[in-house]
Amino acid sequence: MDRLPETSSRASWTIADSLELYQVPAWGRGYFGINAAGHVVVRPDGEDGAAGRDIDLYEVVQGLEARDLTAPVVIRFSDILRNGLVRLRDAFAQAIAENDYRNRYIAVFPVKVNQQRLVVEEVYRYGREFGFGLEAGSKPELLAVMAMTEDAPQRLIVCNGFKDDSYIEAVILASKLGRTIVPVIENFEELGLVLKHAERYQVRPRIGVRVKLASEGAGRWRSSAGEKAKFGLFVSEILDLVRMLRERDMLDCLELVHCHPGSQLQDIRRIKDAINELAHVYAELKLMGAGLQYIDVGGGLGVDYDGSRTNFESSMNYTMNEYASDVVYRIANVCNARNIEHPIIVSESGRAIAAHHSVLVFNVLGASALDQFRVTGHCEADYGGSEALPQPVLDLFEAYCGVTDRRLVECYHDAQQAREQVLQMFNLGLLSLELRGLAERLYWATCAKIRDACRKRTTVPEELENLEVILSDTYFCNFSVFQSLPDSWAIGQLFPIMPIQRLDEKPTRNAVLADITCDSDGKIDRFVSQRDVKRTLELHALEPGQEYYLAVFLVGAYQETLGDLHNLFGDTHVVHIRLHDQGGWWIEEIVKGDTAGKVLGYMQYHVDRLYPQLARDCERAMREGRMSLAESQALRRFYASELDGYTYLESD
Repeated sequence: MDRLPETSSRASWTIADSLELYQVPAWGRGYFGINAAGHVVVRPDGEDGAAGRDIDLYEVVQGLEARDLTAPVVIRFSDILRNGLVRLRDAFAQAIAENDYRNRYIAVFPVKVNQQRLVVEEVYRYGREFGFGLEAGSKPELLAVMAMTEDAPQRLIVCNGFKDDSYIEAVILASKLGRTIVPVIENFEELGLVLKHAERYQVRPRIGVRVKLASEGAGRWRSSAGEKAKFGLFVSEILDLVRMLRERDMLDCLELVHCHPGSQLQDIRRIKDAINELAHVYAELKLMGAGLQYIDVGGGLGVDYDGSRTNFESSMNYTMNEYASDVVYRIANVCNARNIEHPIIVSESGRAIAAHHSVLVFNVLGASALDQFRVTGHCEADYGGSEALPQPVLDLFEAYCGVTDRRLVECYHDAQQAREQVLQMFNLGLLSLELRGLAERLYWATCAKIRDACRKRTTVPEELENLEVILSDTYFCNFSVFQSLPDSWAIGQLFPIMPIQRLDEKPTRNAVLADITCDSDGKIDRFVSQRDVKRTLELHALEPGQEYYLAVFLVGAYQETLGDLHNLFGDTHVVHIRLHDQGGWWIEEIVKGDTAGKVLGYMQYHVDRLYPQLARDCERAMREGRMSLAESQALRRFYASELDGYTYLESD
């Protein structure tokens, strides 16, 4: 594979060029950069971080390798998680001050965003000083939250999702423990369960209600809002709920009104519409005598995955500060107009809190290139056989030799036609395999020659614009898209991807990424760009004997628990990294990735039976003379070791 000489590629390339190429300042929010060594650095304090508080990501990966924690690995930066909470708190604090808002703001972290215990515990611990709480969307999540919140009964717990009898009973029992817990009525039948258990346990519960907004959502999850939304009560149902509570002298128990405008909302106008509608519902219910204290604006605060700051589904056309300002202003405006007290504002901005703190790092195993084929253009030098060359092959020679700046499109058309004729002749048995191989080399060499000529032009003919994509390399990477980046595969979510080293060197290859699963969908061929989605990623040519690492950023929300076990590739290693007060970094927690035996167990294989079955087979092979004792013992040791080994590929 060709690459520029080391001196040439370095002399004409700077760190600033890499920052611009991979758009790091645009999507990184100040958390990521590149140091003088050409390595990605992590700045857990963001743009306001002091000098010397950078973490060299390549250095971290090497340190993990020395601890037998090989790639792929998810690296979580706990300090970024804390900084995300601080930024959210500060954005709302500023908005509250600017709008003379006479109450406070609380974030509740939705456990579904990242259900890993260490992440939830860190969010809860870091949110203590701000009084932030948690949101549970299922009974198992609630059971975890009930135990986790024993030391802070005043911190808010919001319970969403469909609820059965035992879910509601758990909520009521949690309130008897002293928890500040609010079950949100998602469908009308849940109200009856709340009333039943409240009477049984003699509890006056805090109750919330989700409003089915008329305002439409936006982006991939536009259907999660509006009249066809999965959750929420119509206004007529809310009025019935108010009537039932008033009849039982429990209208004061209705403390929270909730909406979900959507997830990853890229358009600030949708947020404004939803908050305005919710605020009016709050005001009306308050005037009807409800004991409302909280207005929960749900999720929706986006993450700018591509850094374009546009109304694009992987971006957002607003900032966190603008979001907070619009939420506070619109609620205050409605309340002031109706002369009612300002409620506590609650948001469930899990994606904005968690996305930036996790990075997936994996190594490249090898590459395949279509521009690897070399020809001279002379029949005598490129073909040593005795068989006469048919006309389509001669046409390919002519197309290759005829490439000039004026004949790029013509030669490309000639090469395509000749190639089609070669394939037809081969399929009719009129062409040998050797000549087909020669035609293949000629065709791809011609395409590469035309592409190289196009790179020197200021404008490229429309028919040749896709040549860069056609001739792109495939880099084979040691990870599973289905396990580690399920949103990339399932919904086309863009994530920033870039090398973590050699960033002081110009990348000379364009590539798509293929994972190690046996599935054609196991690839990434859409990449972040501020102008448009790129179909290839600029990478460096692989060097023999040197590991080349790529990192996927902003994977802290949803990716870890949505992954599946395609080809039985399990969870990767996970490492929690923190800055040390005296400088440098240290490992706070290590969670080893799944072993082969563990994932086989997930699929109902009885792992304790697998080894004895193989051992019996080894004994039969020895008895029949097909295997020696030493070979049998080596195979048994290998099999036992692999059952306890990492599911991903490991170097020798």
